[in-house]
Amino acid sequence: MTNLAVDICGLKMKNPTMLASGVLDETGKSMLSVAKAGAGAIVTKSIGKDPRIGHSNPTIVELPQALLNAMGLPNPGIDAYKTEIAEALEGGVPIIGSVFGDGEQEIAEVARAMQDAGVAAIELNLSCPHAKGYGAEIGSVPEMVEAVCRSVKENVSIPVFAKLTPNTSSIVSLAKAAESGGVDAIVAINTLKGMVISPEAKMPILGNRYGGLSGPAIRPIGVRCVYEIFEVVKIPVIGVGGVSTGREAIEYIMAGAKAVQVGTAIWKEGPPIFSKICREIQEFMEEFGYTKLSEMTGVAHHGRT
Repeated sequence: MTNLAVDICGLKMKNPTMLASGVLDETGKSMLSVAKAGAGAIVTKSIGKDPRIGHSNPTIVELPQALLNAMGLPNPGIDAYKTEIAEALEGGVPIIGSVFGDGEQEIAEVARAMQDAGVAAIELNLSCPHAKGYGAEIGSVPEMVEAVCRSVKENVSIPVFAKLTPNTSSIVSLAKAAESGGVDAIVAINTLKGMVISPEAKMPILGNRYGGLSGPAIRPIGVRCVYEIFEVVKIPVIGVGGVSTGREAIEYIMAGAKAVQVGTAIWKEGPPIFSKICREIQEFMEEFGYTKLSEMTGVAHHGRT
């Protein structure tokens, strides 16, 4: 009998799938629907200290193998969002609070408020590619990554995960900096910075010009990043980017991920995708003789020199 249960730093999940931040996580009701659909854990929308409107429309462009979005981190602020978290907690799965800010002090303050709201862990958004002054602008410098991670760890008692940007010359150096800062796990990757231009309008389509690319097109990059990070850190890695099937989730797991996050795929398939991915993982495990996920974690590294 196969066992899909996962324990990441004390965060107990019934299966290795998580809702990625930014999709169906604006309200308690939408998060409840994802919990009922079979997700092992839910990451909230990225929340800041104060309300934020975000970028002007258009904010999303649909491409053949990807989405390009520039939402601009719109959110109601942590005080207002606490009621949504309270409702989401009724779903019975771990809620992970995604936070951002303009520096280590503000990020730590929001993380403390998230902990007070009852989340099981914190995810640091150090990687949003389209919000000036936040995300990747902070998370591209190893020294700043380490400082933010250390500050948050000193201010909360629950597990802290660092979500890293692929828009860098070395995601490995960022992962090592986050580990040095004391975080409990690495999340890789966030979206890649991109642009789409309308030839007819002779201008970028997105209101912000630049956006974050997600979906199937970025999966090989995400898998490569997880593979590289797994080789240099001792803490767990969570894979993100282009997962829509059990086989694709297993790619990340064999690269070294203990769990995977699902985001863009929900755009087309809806919340039932979580139970579908889990079913396909189970079928693969039964076919190839695996009884638990740990038997597959990192196996793509075996025999390598």
